[in-house]
Amino acid sequence: MRLPQPRGPLSGQVVAALRRPGDIEPFAHVDVPTPAGGVLDDDDFQLSLWMLCELHYRGFDDVADHEWDPAAIRLRRRLEAGFEGELRRRTSAHVRHALHRGDGLVEQVSILTDALEGPSVAGFLQREATIEQIRDFMAQRSLYHLKESDPHAFVLPRIDGRAKTALAELLYDEYGAGRPDRLHAQMFADALKGCGLEPTYGAYVDRVPASTLAVNNVMSLFGLNRRLRGAALGHLAAFESTSSIPCRRIAAGIERVGLPDVVAAYFHEHVEADAAHEQIAIRDICGGLVETEPALLPDVLFGFAACLYLDLLAGRHLLESWSQAQPPRPPERGAS
Repeated sequence: MRLPQPRGPLSGQVVAALRRPGDIEPFAHVDVPTPAGGVLDDDDFQLSLWMLCELHYRGFDDVADHEWDPAAIRLRRRLEAGFEGELRRRTSAHVRHALHRGDGLVEQVSILTDALEGPSVAGFLQREATIEQIRDFMAQRSLYHLKESDPHAFVLPRIDGRAKTALAELLYDEYGAGRPDRLHAQMFADALKGCGLEPTYGAYVDRVPASTLAVNNVMSLFGLNRRLRGAALGHLAAFESTSSIPCRRIAAGIERVGLPDVVAAYFHEHVEADAAHEQIAIRDICGGLVETEPALLPDVLFGFAACLYLDLLAGRHLLESWSQAQPPRPPERGAS
């Protein structure tokens, strides 16, 4: 993957720093402006954070090795602090309500799910979306699904007991249960090919809005910071417990417009898998964690709420963009 195009002064500085050798401290003097409208929907901020987080995944082909550059990590942590702070402010009332009104973890996450239900992108894809809108949806989702479960895998060495074994069980399924062709990331790559899209990791980063970048960045924020392990597992529980029915609807929409079976196959896989994963994620992973570390319950609920809240924002943005104009046609696979 190559570096994306900058979207403002901050991401421009980050791109320039990433391209410079590590021995001249290129990150030491990066200036971080304060976005007037907040960071969640600021393209410049979210792209900058995404690039710094990506150093801990696949990296970039056209940069020096800055993964453990102390100044790069300080910059990432500074951006993370602003991102986390705004997310906590936006979700704190929902988390407090769930803590005070819910009788146990299962009821608490149910309260959050009801409170943060957003516009139904899956319903639109099922009934109304054009083939180009479905292709646009797939291109945007590729930013995460081509590294599916990797952010949550960072948490595995940071927990123990029942939560650890349950997380390992869930990740084993996500990573294909021993079969490379059944890796969920590989299945999504095959689905992209079936849509005539580029299956290369990060191919569409220049096309995704800040809201989609934020959906990806929150997983990295939680996964890369041990103190946020509770939030990471709460996020996983929200992701798994709200995807089975939407995946059924998305598969129906894909079949309605006549895309190849391999495209719908990815979503059919998740209809059954995520129904089982919902119980594992809430009761065994999060329940096991809270059982051994009760003080992490508020963070578990914060992670759950953050996932739903950012998905709500991203879904709203996607539907609005489709209602205003036809989305730009993603380039065909192999096009320059």
